[in-house]
Amino acid sequence: MTATQAYAVQSPTAPFAPVVIDRREPGPHDVRIDIAYCGVCHSDLHTARGEWEGTRYPCVPGHEIVGTVTAVGAHVGRHKVGDRVAVGCMVDSCRECESCRAGLQQYCYNGNTGTYNSPDRHSGGHTLGGYSASITVDEAFVLSVPAGLPLDATAPLLCAGITLYSPLRHWGAGPGRKVGIIGLGGLGHMGVKIARALGAEVTMITTTAAKAQDAKRLGAHHVILSTDAAQMQAAEKSLDLLMDTVSAEHDLAPYNRLLRVDGVNVLLGLPPSGAMPFKLGRMIGNRLSIAASTIGGIAETQEMLDFCAHHNIVSDIELIGIDQIERAYERMLRSDVKYRFVIDMATLKATA
Repeated sequence: MTATQAYAVQSPTAPFAPVVIDRREPGPHDVRIDIAYCGVCHSDLHTARGEWEGTRYPCVPGHEIVGTVTAVGAHVGRHKVGDRVAVGCMVDSCRECESCRAGLQQYCYNGNTGTYNSPDRHSGGHTLGGYSASITVDEAFVLSVPAGLPLDATAPLLCAGITLYSPLRHWGAGPGRKVGIIGLGGLGHMGVKIARALGAEVTMITTTAAKAQDAKRLGAHHVILSTDAAQMQAAEKSLDLLMDTVSAEHDLAPYNRLLRVDGVNVLLGLPPSGAMPFKLGRMIGNRLSIAASTIGGIAETQEMLDFCAHHNIVSDIELIGIDQIERAYERMLRSDVKYRFVIDMATLKATA
């Protein structure tokens, strides 16, 4: 084991503080990574604060990890020392079930191993994430960062980017398709960029009029203010596909009215209650579907990174020091970030 600096919370109400954690030495198929940057996801906040059931403490969040390979196991063939690499939301899966064999490790029948807060199949205890100086991961779950992508703004692609890329690809966003993105935040701004790059006609749907100009800067062709009844009515049956990024409970009925016959509303945000109200009548009358999606498999995540490199897509970020994480969480709750916080992990040394 190697002693490694990290930032952790010890309980739902405790503040973040420096800790020393143990990382396993690289096994035959392992890659050790010095973490340069780690994105801050809303899931980090929910988990650290015990807002979702099952948080294990101490909790070291972080599943948007980018950095450099510093050591590899004897049988590693995909990566070498010095490579720019990334780790997303998973670090393992059973690799044997139908989903894993299909490259859908995110839907592993036996449960994938999350980058943090999951049972650790290698070292026992639970996994500890990217708010740390280094991490050791099986090469099968390590991704290559294409040349030309800046590491800091690439970090959020490992969660926010793939969370939008996977359903947009699965439900056929592209030329001739009209796609609506509900909510302009960390997920929503990636949805606009990726849907536009896929060739779809993109509409941003927001509750905030002040976000219209930024939505168009990001690539939206149109903007609908959802609190404006006239705008919503004028847009009825105009879209083929919706990406709903809102994580608070909200009525789906007004948004479903924007869908054409056979339209699909894909839910990407998870409200604390786990429930989302909707009316069945309009769905039956227009053969609508409500679907849901989470991240992507390893091969698809690499595909997403390569796609983003080709189209020069990264996240809009605000770089912070690790000692600013509490303040960042407070601002996230107020949606006061454009559009993703990323931690410069070099600042971790100053907290030791």
